[in-house]
Formats: sequence, C-alpha cells, structure tokens
Amino acid sequence: MSSAQMEALDFRYLLLEYYKKLRITENELSVILMIDHLLGQKNTLITPDILCLKMNLSIKELDKVFVDLMEKGYLLFDTGKKIKVSLKPLQKKLLEAFEAELAQENEINSSIEKAASLKQIYAEYEKLLKRTLSPLEISIINDWNSRGYTSAQIIDALKECLSKGKKTFKSIDKVLLQWQTRDDIEKAGVSATSDKWDKNIEKTLKIAKAKWIDD
Repeated sequence: MSSAQMEALDFRYLLLEYYKKLRITENELSVILMIDHLLGQKNTLITPDILCLKMNLSIKELDKVFVDLMEKGYLLFDTGKKIKVSLKPLQKKLLEAFEAELAQENEINSSIEKAASLKQIYAEYEKLLKRTLSPLEISIINDWNSRGYTSAQIIDALKECLSKGKKTFKSIDKVLLQWQTRDDIEKAGVSATSDKWDKNIEKTLKIAKAKWIDD
C-alpha cells in the first residue's frame, strides 16, 4: 500500500474497527484517542500527568496503560531532538490488520467468482454434450481452469471439436494446447507448450478405465 493510500485511511476509524482484534482494552482505547487528540493540537510531550487533567482515569491507571501500550508495541517515546509520544507503531499495526482483512475478502471474492465460472462451464458442457458430466470430466475441467484457460477458451474448445464431429476430452485438450502454443508464438515467437495430448490426463483416464473414442 502506498503512502498516499495509507494517509487516506482514517486512523480513528481503523482504531475503532480493529482495537478488539489487537486486544486493546477500553481504557487503552480512551487513552489512545486522547493522545491522538492532543497530537492533533500539536502537543508532542504527553504524559500520564497531563492526561490525568483531561481524563477520569487516575495517575496509577494511566501509568499502567502507558506501560501496557508500550509493551504491546503500540506506543513509543521518540527521543530525538525533543522527547515526544508517537502512535506510529499502532498505526502500522492497524494498517496491517486492515490489509489482512482486505486480502481475505479478495480471496473469498476470487473463490466465489471461480466457482461461478466453473458452474457456467459445467452447464454449457452438459448443454452442448446433451448429457451429465462425470466426476472425472468435472475434474479435468477444473484442471484446465487451474492451468489458466479461461471459461470462454474451455467452452470454445468444445464447440471447435463438436464442429469437427469430435466429442472426447482428449480432443478438447489438444485444441486448448494448440491454441496456447499459437498464442505463445504470437506473443514471444516461441512456445514451451507441447502440442501433444496431456499425459497426466491420459494417465488419469486410463486409471479410471474411461472409454474414450479415438480421434
């Protein structure tokens, strides 16, 4: 995440959203919010004594909160030219929590999209082949999808085979390999893809004792 994106995120929003996940207590939360408020007013040296004048917590309670926040790595005293309190460690932790949740959401969305895409392929294959797909055939389609072939390519390869009177998954795989080879050559002038029938799928078919019609 860029600096500009990080600055665009509201610190208080992230704090209230993730403080429980970061195991920040309500007392610590109120102290953090007050420190952030004072830092916004250009106050740099913030101590429990100063906070005691603005909060209902006792000096003893505030001392404990400061120690706990420092031990958790959320608060530090910058001892540069002037000693000042910094919430930057906490800001970093909040951003990490936000990015982790965002990545998880993206992964979930990606899984949902992939499932919907595969469902579309299954439905189109069953429609074009006029029969229900076997578990093995579904596994092969999943393998094609995992190897990077798009839904359109997988469906178009079947249509290409049907136009030539071929219905086997062996024929479909050959078409996909040919298309991949052609695309590689057009892009890079060379292809590492073999135009031969995929041996792994052939082995799987033999193990399953499937009855395939030769080309």
